[in-house]
Amino acid sequence: MKLFTFFLLATTAFAQTDTKPAPTHRDSSYGPHERNKLDVWLAKSEKPAPLLIFIHGGGWAGGDKADVPAKLVTAMLAQGISVASINYRYSTIAPLPAPVHDAARAVQFLRSKAGEWKLDAKRFGAYGISAGGCTTLWVACHDDLADARSGDPVARESTRLQCAVGMSPQTCLEPDMVIGWVGDQILNHAMIARAVGVKKGEDVRKPKPEWVKLLHEFSPITHVSKDDPPILISNPRVDPLPATSAGSAIHHAMLGMKFQERAKAVGATCILRIEAQPSADTPTPEAFLLQHLKPKP
Repeated sequence: MKLFTFFLLATTAFAQTDTKPAPTHRDSSYGPHERNKLDVWLAKSEKPAPLLIFIHGGGWAGGDKADVPAKLVTAMLAQGISVASINYRYSTIAPLPAPVHDAARAVQFLRSKAGEWKLDAKRFGAYGISAGGCTTLWVACHDDLADARSGDPVARESTRLQCAVGMSPQTCLEPDMVIGWVGDQILNHAMIARAVGVKKGEDVRKPKPEWVKLLHEFSPITHVSKDDPPILISNPRVDPLPATSAGSAIHHAMLGMKFQERAKAVGATCILRIEAQPSADTPTPEAFLLQHLKPKP
């Protein structure tokens, strides 16, 4: 948890420890598991409000919806944007696809509540930290998971987002590829191994065929296409290569650089912001969200 708190504080100007307002709806269930819960803060608005969905970090094995930054909640509400923060099953409870598909289900559930909660279903964005950023980018880039034939009305809703922010996200989970980008240390972090139900990164060096398929499918970079929504990736800095620690490797800015390269190659929009090297061409995450979620006057 300390690692992800560090990234939260280091990568966004409005991630401070101020007290959050009480949610309008707390612990709303979007699925059958005890971790399929979310909190919602509804903006005061005469019209249906845009929605920002926060997806916490923790390597898909820790963290909580309570980790949503107070400053993020208050900043969005002040601009007439509602906020939701979700829990999801940890990979230690159920490996992939559980953590990611839970988040997609949460998006569908929130769309199903658009009328009741006065949400603008055409203006949904997501903001995720670390593993939550990986999930955010996957949902943003993946084809719509809506199932028009489903008997479940929630499953018939769209999973598509209108914008996405990933804070130090993992953009690829395929071991050979990410080792080539950032070095061997990335497998010393347990996230990739736990995602397929094993304990050590060394275990995935000789993966089973089903692991190869899972790690390819749930790598956001696999699904980048021209019709993806605008994406901003933020990293605090560019660490040396090869990465000298597991924490540096799993959050390395090179993962964002490779994602941006893929986006440019297919004509998608991806802004890479390095907090230690800000420029006029790289808006803050807050400004980016307001640009794409707030209705134009």
